[in-house]
Amino acid sequence: MMSKAETVPGMRLLIAIVAGFVLCPALAQEAIAPKTAPAGGEKSAKTKTLEAGAKTLQDNAPVQGFDIYLVGFHPMKDRPDMQMEAHHYCHQMNQDFAQCVLFDGNTSKANMNGIEYIISEKLFETLPQEERNYWHPHNGEILSGQLVAPGIPGVAEKSLMREKMNSYGKTWHFWNTGHEGQPGDRLPLGDPMLAWSFSRDGEAAPGLIVKRDRAMDIDTAKTRRERADLQKLAHPQSGVDDLKGKFGRPTRDIPGVVDKKSASAQGNTQPVK
Repeated sequence: MMSKAETVPGMRLLIAIVAGFVLCPALAQEAIAPKTAPAGGEKSAKTKTLEAGAKTLQDNAPVQGFDIYLVGFHPMKDRPDMQMEAHHYCHQMNQDFAQCVLFDGNTSKANMNGIEYIISEKLFETLPQEERNYWHPHNGEILSGQLVAPGIPGVAEKSLMREKMNSYGKTWHFWNTGHEGQPGDRLPLGDPMLAWSFSRDGEAAPGLIVKRDRAMDIDTAKTRRERADLQKLAHPQSGVDDLKGKFGRPTRDIPGVVDKKSASAQGNTQPVK
């Protein structure tokens, strides 16, 4: 009997990822409802009618390609204690650039609370030095098993993560819809918040990852073990040490996750290919 990962839709998805494209992530995944509902009244009959007409008559081409679904975690760079689960829906524009819309869940009621641009190491190296301060490294998220693509076969997910090794993200959250231990605002308030990434074990708030894993039937520890061989692909990255020591609790290095400045001081750098 064929396993779920070996069904025809699963094989088509794997082929698509290997080819550089991802089909609609319609495979089974756990529903994560948002904790915050925006302020406002129920939709009127007129609004619903206008929506129905727009759906029939208008084109939504710009949003049709957001088919890659990722779930990870973001601490805010200026407030590392402010941490949230982030549901990414991404469009791979070309081999080196992706753009993502961020939500606080994966249901039709989820709130759009941010955006993220993802670039390859090659593009990152073209950025001015000052601009690089806005881009967080991804190797810690990948090698720790924290960043996952739910609902696709494991071999396809690993292929996707291999493609994202040494990449960087520029992420802004525009709406605090709730972060670990704190309620959210019912409207987008205040200034955008620059988000960062976890690069060491212990940086995530206690229970944050466990809560996600239980809700979505994910095994981060197992995922981490299965990605251990990706360590050999890891280059030193900028920004790994930007939040070092700012979480108020002991942390541990993740094998393969090294800050570029530290590596340079030790003469351990690798060229961008």
